[in-house]
Amino acid sequence: MTSLHNPKIQREIRQIFLDFYAARGHQVLPSASLVPEDPTVLLTIAGMLPFKPIFLGQRQAEFPRATTSQKCIRTNDIENVGRTARHHTFFEMLGNFSFGDYFKEKAIAWAWELSTEVYQLPPERLVVSVFEEDDEAFAIWRDQIGIPPRRIIRMGAKDNFWESGPTGPCGPCSEIYYDFHPEQGDDHIDLEDDSRFIEFYNLVFMQYNQDAEGKLTPLKAKNIDTGMGLERMAQILQQVPNNYETDLIFPIIKTAAQLAGITYAEADEKTKVSLKVIGDHVRAVVHMIADEIHASNVGRGYILRRLIRRVVRHGRLIGIEGEFIAQVAETAIALAEPVYPHVRQRADQIKAELEREEYRFQKTLERGVKLLEKVIERAQQEKTNLISGHDAFVLYDTYGFPLELTQEIAEEQGLTVDAKGFAAEGPDQMDEL
Repeated sequence: MTSLHNPKIQREIRQIFLDFYAARGHQVLPSASLVPEDPTVLLTIAGMLPFKPIFLGQRQAEFPRATTSQKCIRTNDIENVGRTARHHTFFEMLGNFSFGDYFKEKAIAWAWELSTEVYQLPPERLVVSVFEEDDEAFAIWRDQIGIPPRRIIRMGAKDNFWESGPTGPCGPCSEIYYDFHPEQGDDHIDLEDDSRFIEFYNLVFMQYNQDAEGKLTPLKAKNIDTGMGLERMAQILQQVPNNYETDLIFPIIKTAAQLAGITYAEADEKTKVSLKVIGDHVRAVVHMIADEIHASNVGRGYILRRLIRRVVRHGRLIGIEGEFIAQVAETAIALAEPVYPHVRQRADQIKAELEREEYRFQKTLERGVKLLEKVIERAQQEKTNLISGHDAFVLYDTYGFPLELTQEIAEEQGLTVDAKGFAAEGPDQMDEL
């Protein structure tokens, strides 16, 4: 892997991408806010979201081509954060977009050129996937790029067909994967094996319109929507075992470890998970507050509150006593500052919000954990793996202990919570969860 002997820092990775596409006629645009214009979603969840009105034909594009590094928040896989190599709540998506301009040939050729000649990933370590019916993309990868057919994997609609919803623009996609273990050969390539492969670049070919019956008709203007995960590319180029140990997140983890009086390298796996959760979530909440999101009991405000509460709890799990989030947040602010100067400009507001939420939650956490421990102990004595909805509701309604935190702690003890029973106890409370 001689081509990777000079690992690139995250700022270089981001700038290289934008410069590459700027040189090919793309307008470089700033990241949109994490608070989207689209009222149907709470947070900006993908690099294409700011361009959704263009793809839907609701707005005329100002430029035929664009490129961005877009901040995103997703919490649908929050339970995997810290436990897998690459799940995050906050991430940056590098993207290049064509609005009725170029299509598959250029998108594929440029993605390959950027990956192999600019980022210098060894071609023999790359595998691509295509939609099982997309013979055109398969032929481009095979005949024009020169990838051996055995390393072009056809996959079904679940993995390789993009839809913006039940109706509207859609199309097949093609993904580029990095192979950590090419010595295992090409005979039985399984792209679901995330110990061997990581998907780092997704090319969406928006070429159809889907009606309410599911019928596909070709679009007059075919679009390109791509996404390269900055964290994933950093992991590959910086040659670290997971996204958390890149220079995007690890300095935050290191700060938390110092406050706990431990070192990441010597920590056990459970402690490492907590440190990774803290690193990921602090990064997320710093950017959320910088984009004018405030903690509350509803909507995106509750997502912010939930992330802060998880940071507090995991801080306690690794032995941090007293208030600490603002100190960890300072590291995240410093990391963001060169690219997102508004984060530094709002540093005081960010820290004040975090300190308020941390203070409010400390007593709730200490009292709730003690009560939950008794509930878990009783369940274990009764040899049941279920915590009743009533017990979970009492913790929530009387002591302010969040349901999802009860679920998380219970799961760590091999128990589940009767969520339906909880809802039956107080259905009006479910709106904020």
